[in-house]
Amino acid sequence: MRVVAMILAGGAGTRLLVLSDRRAKPAVPFAGKYRIIDFTLSNCVNSGIFDVAVLTQYRPHSLNEHIGIGKPWDLDRVRGGVRLLPPYQARDHREWYRGTADAVWQNLDYVNDRRADTVMVLSGDHIYKMDYRPLLAYHQEKEADATIAVMNVPLEETHRFGIMTVNRQGRVVEFTEKPQERDKGTLANMGIYVFRAGVLQECLPKYAQQHQNLDFGQHVIPSMIAEGYRLYAYRFDGYWVDVGTIQAYWETSMALLDPDSPLQLYDREWVIHTRSYERPPAKLGPQARVARSMICNGCIVRGRVERSVLGPGVYVSPGAVVRESVVMNDTWVGPGAVLDRVIVDKQVVIGAGVQLGWGEEMDVPNVTYGERLCTGITVVGKGAHIPPNIRVGRNVVIRPNVDEDAFAPYGAEVPSGETI
Repeated sequence: MRVVAMILAGGAGTRLLVLSDRRAKPAVPFAGKYRIIDFTLSNCVNSGIFDVAVLTQYRPHSLNEHIGIGKPWDLDRVRGGVRLLPPYQARDHREWYRGTADAVWQNLDYVNDRRADTVMVLSGDHIYKMDYRPLLAYHQEKEADATIAVMNVPLEETHRFGIMTVNRQGRVVEFTEKPQERDKGTLANMGIYVFRAGVLQECLPKYAQQHQNLDFGQHVIPSMIAEGYRLYAYRFDGYWVDVGTIQAYWETSMALLDPDSPLQLYDREWVIHTRSYERPPAKLGPQARVARSMICNGCIVRGRVERSVLGPGVYVSPGAVVRESVVMNDTWVGPGAVLDRVIVDKQVVIGAGVQLGWGEEMDVPNVTYGERLCTGITVVGKGAHIPPNIRVGRNVVIRPNVDEDAFAPYGAEVPSGETI
């Protein structure tokens, strides 16, 4: 079996608000030193798949820089390795990718060049650890045209997923995208597909003529079922989560700090690889107090950190408190500042005495993003500067590169739900 993996990494990730303003969703930092796409790339190489294409589109610069030639994942190879495939224009009028399946269709030449007979289509924006080898063996055993990884979800959450209905042999007989009724089963589509290369060559050009924004879930899978192709569901019972919202991102980050976290980042048998920069070890000052937290290299902590994730190079000044928060690379937290239930992007400056995430009004929705930010989490964009001695409420969004002058109209307090 000659396998290539095609990782869909062009999503804008709009539900992550300012975290994806300047980068694609797969490039968003996670768990301190990693990026979201590191988990899919590591799954590939740990499963023995070394022909990997990353299909980029929205704000690809950070992602391209992070992946580079693929050396951290052992993908800097003369034969195989990683290829970054952005959309391009040519004489046959190819253009921006207009759906997940359209992105693969526009890059079928890559499959032909690799002489692959099996194509894995993966999402680059999920957090999970999965050995693809049993999935590929199942696909081969069933002689399937396509195999779809599925997992059981609670019945009350089926409306959030594409749901597969299967027979006793595991063959997919019906696919329903985000069903409102609860009679379609609980097997949710994980966005992990295995196709026979010939089937993709046969189906995608045909379906592209029928659908303008060709998508696997909405168009390809239902059409293949209707036409009698052999589609099978592969059940996965491991850890998998879509950190596509601010709430999911924060909850998943906090879950990493539990002693029995289901995502074992310290498993030597399944290493999550990433591109790392050389930094000195983390340093704790004499006044530092750290509890149930993840502190990356290059951090200097002279204040108090409680149940939080600090990315590389974060500085926490004396008297500062960071509580139930995610603080990304090279952020400076000033003396006496208090961060409570916040997500702070890279290279932010938080002035002395700032109270970020202040007050009890957890359920005041953000004026710009509404229900997408209404559980009390305040989010600060990359490179923002917050002036000293100001209180910033809950569900506040501070956009990237905002300077101190932007806070002047609010005086000493930014109310909950504001966007700056």
